[in-house]
Amino acid sequence: MIDERGELVPPMHFIPAAERYNLMPKIDRWVVETALFLMERLRASGSVQDTDTCCINLSAASIGDERFGELLRDLLADSRVPASSICFEITETAAIANLVRATHFIEELRALGCRFALDDFGAGMASFLYLKNLPVDFLKIDGSFVKDMLDDPIDRAMVEAINHIGHVMGKETIAEFVENERVLAELRKVGVDFAQGYGVAKPVPFGEGGALHPKPSAVAQGSRHLS
Repeated sequence: MIDERGELVPPMHFIPAAERYNLMPKIDRWVVETALFLMERLRASGSVQDTDTCCINLSAASIGDERFGELLRDLLADSRVPASSICFEITETAAIANLVRATHFIEELRALGCRFALDDFGAGMASFLYLKNLPVDFLKIDGSFVKDMLDDPIDRAMVEAINHIGHVMGKETIAEFVENERVLAELRKVGVDFAQGYGVAKPVPFGEGGALHPKPSAVAQGSRHLS
């Protein structure tokens, strides 16, 4: 968010207030509309291909709002961006808080071609129990395990366990908080599919490199395939 002085306000400073006053569905709508708009421009310029993926975080409030699901379907129907290019990320805690609604929400949008990632996986005590009932495509391994896996054998074992269970269930895995090449090398040994973090790329304005920037606060961070 840009404040009255034109300075960038990080999400951790305004998201809690937005959640308290039930503004997250409006923010999520803005994010999706902006992402689709920019993806259309990038596809038209040849900077983005149909095989590229844009990951968009959604809040628990939006997942629990039936009207938001209808809104997403309308936005995708009106966009020239293939639904298969969009991957929605939801946190494990948000999914578990309303498992029935979250499952229905995911199934509806996957039927259109969208994909889903379960964010911060492993942070909850009942992670594996609920995973069997969530039809997601990716597991994002919680960064608290990844960042110390070189020095803590328990964290490394957790990364291995989540990666193994994910693969057994036919899901691809993404490691968060990958800060350097040493961690990348270890993740390759474990067999994790993708990596995200400062060791891969730092956040930049969405579309940087010649693309149009109608929304100055839109940012993106890439991920790297490890195979």
